[in-house]
Amino acid sequence: MFKVTELKPGFQFLQGKGGNILLSAGKDGLLIVDSDYSEMTPALQEVLAQHKSYLKYVLNTHWHGDHTQGNKVLGKNAEIIAHDNVYQRLNSRQEVKLFNMVSKPYPAHALPDITFDHSLTLRFNDETIKALHLPNGHTDGDSIIFFEKANIVHMGDHFFNGMFPFVDVGTNGSVRGVVKNINGILDKIADDTIVVPGHGAISNKQQLIAFKDMLVGTINEVEVMMTQQMNLKAIQEKGLSEQWKVWGQGFLNEKVWIGIVHSSLTKDAVKN
Repeated sequence: MFKVTELKPGFQFLQGKGGNILLSAGKDGLLIVDSDYSEMTPALQEVLAQHKSYLKYVLNTHWHGDHTQGNKVLGKNAEIIAHDNVYQRLNSRQEVKLFNMVSKPYPAHALPDITFDHSLTLRFNDETIKALHLPNGHTDGDSIIFFEKANIVHMGDHFFNGMFPFVDVGTNGSVRGVVKNINGILDKIADDTIVVPGHGAISNKQQLIAFKDMLVGTINEVEVMMTQQMNLKAIQEKGLSEQWKVWGQGFLNEKVWIGIVHSSLTKDAVKN
């Protein structure tokens, strides 16, 4: 089942088991941003059927299965749009070791039909929709999706509202990259922009700023401990400041988040 929230006329926010979905419905048909897990596809199709229309486009914010597995059914009829790297990763075997997850190559109809390197503009349902690639953030193929007239932005997994995020260092994600990318988005959105996170409740600019501030604060704390020659286990045992504890009550706990930050900063140091 999906929890469906009406955001504005023609826009629905769908919360299922995986990544949050944004639905646009109008005279040109239906468009969704992300497609959740395969097991959620029947429930998603029920929501779509209520509009008595047809699904024309699926936009994927990145390659992870909780945002793309629905492609396997929906892609038989709809056009799929994503960054070039999403195509490459869905078309090959991928691993996410933290979750012991292996993703096998997707069938051809579930792969993006239209890909882009930097940005793409789509005019649909009297809306100007802009997909903008954010390099080396949550993964190496992330996009955020702007609906300009409606003043809505889907952040994909650059935003886990109220919780420590997963950053996929294994597919060239970077905690510092996430911060840099969010700063760029904050410059583009207004105080009244509706912000759709990849995970968590519907949000706004202030909550995105709070998330970014948490990232900066926790990354700095881990970095200081690393410069003091503390190893990962010692950093995890010491932990983060009390102000960040509440962020560990959602998706990932504090120790896992410290591990991700440590891995990302270590990889950055090797590159530099």
